[in-house]
Amino acid sequence: MTTQEIWNTYHLDVKRFVLSKVHDESLAEDIVQNTFIKVHTKLSALKDPMKLKSWVMMIARNTTVDYFKSHKSASFSEVILPVEDVPKQDAHDETDCLYVIIKGLPKKYRDPLILSDIKGMKQAEVAKQLKLALSTTKSRIQRARKLIAKGFMDCCDYKLNDKGFLVGEVKDKEDCKICN
Repeated sequence: MTTQEIWNTYHLDVKRFVLSKVHDESLAEDIVQNTFIKVHTKLSALKDPMKLKSWVMMIARNTTVDYFKSHKSASFSEVILPVEDVPKQDAHDETDCLYVIIKGLPKKYRDPLILSDIKGMKQAEVAKQLKLALSTTKSRIQRARKLIAKGFMDCCDYKLNDKGFLVGEVKDKEDCKICN
C-alpha cells in the first residue's frame, strides 16, 4: 500500500483522534501532516500489513505526545491518560497487552511509572509531585518496570534473553492470557 492510499484510508481517523487531543484545527492539521511524514518514512518497517491501522494510529498518538512534550503543555496528560482513550483497533498487538498490564499495576507503582516513563518527568520531579522520597520513587519505578516485564511473560510467554531484554511474539487476542 502506498502512502497516498494510507492517507486516503486513514487520514480522517487520525485527524479525529488528534483533534480530540489538541482541540485546535490548525495544530491538528500540522500533527496529522507530521504523522503521515513518519508513516511515509517508516513504511518499510511495518512488519504486519494486517496491523496497518493500529500502526498508523500509534504513530499519530506518538506524534501528538511529542508535540506536548516539546511544548510542556499542561494538557499533556489528556493524551496519555486515561489509558482507555487510546483508539481501539481490531488488530491485537503489544500495545494492547501493555495498556492492560499498566492498568493492572498497583497505583503506588503505576503513578510514578506513568509520570516518569510516559510523561517524561525526571524522577526527582515525580518524587516531589507524589510527595515521596527520591529513593522510594526510583524503587517503585523499577518495580513497575519489572512487573510490566512479568506481565508480558505471563500474558504472551515472552522470555528474557541473555542481555535481559524481553523477546517473544504477541499471541492472537483469543490466546492472550491478559487481554482476553
